[in-house]
Amino acid sequence: PVTSQGNIAVMPLFGTIFPRANLMTEMSGAVSAERWGAQFAQLVADSNVSAIIIDVNSPGGAVNGIDELSAQIFKARGSKPIVAVSNHLAASAAYWLATAADELVVTPSGEVGSIGVFAAHEDFSKALEAEGIKTTLVSAGKFKVEANPYEPLTDEARASIQARVNDYYDSFVKAVARNRGVSVNDVREGFGEGRVVGAKDAMRLGMADRIETMNETIARLGRSLKSAGRSTVADDDFRQRRARAFQSEPIGSVEP
Repeated sequence: PVTSQGNIAVMPLFGTIFPRANLMTEMSGAVSAERWGAQFAQLVADSNVSAIIIDVNSPGGAVNGIDELSAQIFKARGSKPIVAVSNHLAASAAYWLATAADELVVTPSGEVGSIGVFAAHEDFSKALEAEGIKTTLVSAGKFKVEANPYEPLTDEARASIQARVNDYYDSFVKAVARNRGVSVNDVREGFGEGRVVGAKDAMRLGMADRIETMNETIARLGRSLKSAGRSTVADDDFRQRRARAFQSEPIGSVEP
């Protein structure tokens, strides 16, 4: 659930990210990008929220919906301070989202990166053959059963999958370049090249803005809001209203 530190909303982004997730997957540690985006929009629109901290601890997840959600966070810049904290991991899709905030903080033992995309193909044909099982697929459409698990991957199918992976990777790199205010080449060649990096390397490479703990970030942001004349006084009624609002939200639909 979203919590508050005065009028600073702390919004968790924990676990594997799916385009949509139902109650069972969320209870297992997943997060729905669709529901998360809806909650984020509510916080941006809420005049009682002076700033948003995105508390990130995620290895990433599915690519679908991430580019759109990153753009949503990026477009919210300027409405109120938005700070993402890698506490303790913002990798892959989570880094794609975290970079869209006004500022990206890494905890001293935190990690960021894993800028890349992959697809997996499993070939069960030998295992099935050993069991005496032969599967025949009857299809219409030239590529309908392309990359099925019952036969080895063809060169044509591999090239098609690689092209899709490349397209998603290009979108990932361009979004991070936009979010961090650097060139596409800087991201491709200097942001870990698919690896996660620690806090000090993240600072050296320009992948993050500062190193500090979550509590330090909250305190610093509170001081900044106070100096700007924006209230940070704790509001129990505000917290209760936020809790009731999020508890009453409908569960997202299940994606097959």
